[in-house]
Amino acid sequence: MTLRSAIYAGHVVHARHRPRAHKMRYRVFSLLLDLDELPLLDKGLRLFGHNRRAVFSFRDSDHGAGETGGLKRWVGQHLADAGVAVSDGSLRVDMLCYPRMFGYVFNPLTVYFCYDQNQLVAILYEVRNTFHERHTYIIPTDAEQTGTVRHSCAKEMYVSPFVPMECTYDFRILPPSEKVLVAINESDDQGALLFASFAGERRPLTSGALLRALLSYPLMTLKIMGAIHWEALLLWAKGNPIYRHKPASNRIASSINVNDVAAGAPMGGMKNEPR
Repeated sequence: MTLRSAIYAGHVVHARHRPRAHKMRYRVFSLLLDLDELPLLDKGLRLFGHNRRAVFSFRDSDHGAGETGGLKRWVGQHLADAGVAVSDGSLRVDMLCYPRMFGYVFNPLTVYFCYDQNQLVAILYEVRNTFHERHTYIIPTDAEQTGTVRHSCAKEMYVSPFVPMECTYDFRILPPSEKVLVAINESDDQGALLFASFAGERRPLTSGALLRALLSYPLMTLKIMGAIHWEALLLWAKGNPIYRHKPASNRIASSINVNDVAAGAPMGGMKNEPR
């Protein structure tokens, strides 16, 4: 059976432009998981587990509203709230994320690619910070758009102590095929502030591929968290200003953003997720 789920191996790049320039680049891999294929992956891959312990695992509770078994329903409800019509039974959701490795994961950004009969109809950007808060930006796509997708929205949740809240995200996305690209330019009222991206190449998701990933990227998810704190120390040492964390009104929230193509300005509302 040919799976839509896959491994994407590549690099994460972060580049801060001001007031003190700073750049980092790391080798990583992400999993693209078709939510409908999770039972097949759980049964067919020796090193992978869905909602159970394994070398590599994926837990529904790490995403969405934190409800086991309800992730696709959560996505579908967000699409309905955003006015995105999907034919009955035709919704496909492909998630690009880091897996748990030996039970641990931190996903700064999870991207949900939402398809109706193979047509990309929306992208959900689920941002997580180190304070255990999550905010999901729901942005429909242009029905006639092909190739690179461009989205923008206002920042709604504190992420980094070195970036102010009053910022805008500009996303440039190459949806998963043989390659994938997720690029974000973050700007404030003075202009471009930070660039971040993940670019990866597709590999089949097999037990052998997972074993090779384990050998090539040992303890990757722990290293991601370590790198976050190490790079923060370097930013502090360079004298970049610190912005204190203000707790979100709700630990898990979301906002619907409809991009005005002519003006390039995001619109929408915010809601908190039920707990």
